[in-house]
Amino acid sequence: MPALPRPTLRKVAHSIAEEDASRPLWRHPVTIAAAALALTLGAVPLLPDGGKDDRGEIAPTAETTRAPGAVGHGGLTPAMRAEIDRVLAEGAALDRAEGRTALAQASVRCATFEDQRYCLGFGWTNQSEEALAARLETRPTARNAERTGDLDADGLLARAQSRTSTARTEAERAELTMAARSVGKVWMLRHEIQGVPLPEGFAARHPELAVGIDSRGGFGESYPERSKILSSKVAQAQNTTYWCGPATMQAIGWGAQEKRKNQSYWARRLGTSTAGTAITDMVRVVNNKTDYDADTHAGPYVVLDISDFSFKQWYRLMMRHVHDYQAPVVLHPSLLTQYYPYLDDDASGHFQVGRGFDQNPGGNPQLGYFEPWDQSKFDPSEPAIGRVQWRNAYRSFRANLAHFQHNVGV
Repeated sequence: MPALPRPTLRKVAHSIAEEDASRPLWRHPVTIAAAALALTLGAVPLLPDGGKDDRGEIAPTAETTRAPGAVGHGGLTPAMRAEIDRVLAEGAALDRAEGRTALAQASVRCATFEDQRYCLGFGWTNQSEEALAARLETRPTARNAERTGDLDADGLLARAQSRTSTARTEAERAELTMAARSVGKVWMLRHEIQGVPLPEGFAARHPELAVGIDSRGGFGESYPERSKILSSKVAQAQNTTYWCGPATMQAIGWGAQEKRKNQSYWARRLGTSTAGTAITDMVRVVNNKTDYDADTHAGPYVVLDISDFSFKQWYRLMMRHVHDYQAPVVLHPSLLTQYYPYLDDDASGHFQVGRGFDQNPGGNPQLGYFEPWDQSKFDPSEPAIGRVQWRNAYRSFRANLAHFQHNVGV
């Protein structure tokens, strides 16, 4: 696709003190029955993305240079179309599924594009369908934890069961098509970060690649000590207890368009319900409503399972995204006290905006992110949580692995 104008990203320096550790949470547990009711009765109406012409006003500049290592959107081959049709046909099993185990097994269906596996709802992964279905089959353990707004296993299963076959096929076709067109980027990420050799003839099959293939090695030696993007003005607290997705998307969209849209605008486009937001919808909307998916930035965003990443590989992915792509990361952690010292009680799966790193020589590497969760908005007796955070990166990595999906949006 032709390169789109790259927005001006304001880089504002901040020195952020560590937050006070005594931060109790206000709670309201969610069961799978409640999740199903939320999905059928409490959903915000989903609006169409409108494609690239409906992304809002993106600030034009003369800068159109391709980002280092960026891969654009690829084409859709006949083999890819056939694979998408095969996976969609298997969706009929959902209409017959009875019980949690059968529903989990029918929900996880995977397509193979150029030897890379994409599984509906989970993203690009090296895990088997059986392993992913087992993650869905396991009930959420922290039933009394605060629900901040990502779609948990109960919510994913309830949504799968509540969709009509027509609505399901339409959504899954869009998800699989977007995935197929991003397979070149996935191969490059695995090559550059995990050292996976590229298949023979790869570059010839992918004209969307930049000239030359970046084989830069090491884990940060070629990156600056510290780098960050996005002005802190775009970081706003989520307006409801289950809107971490819309608040995260608000910051990302504001950073791209330099124009603020309210969280209800993003909630409608994400299909957010009282049960939360799916990470696949976060990536879909980043691709359809911002220009961060252009080759001047990150190329098409993907949902990437990082369960087979080491910490160094994960951190290198963060640095690649922030410094080379100048594009935010959709972080997808479990919001647990052992990883986030500003919490007093464990919370649920969650979304944050990854926007900086500090390699901090001689100390622990830091990750900079925007935190949409602020318990004081919903219980004034609780201490406030700051939007701008610089925290131990290894803890964020562990929080990512603690989430049952083990994935990020990059």
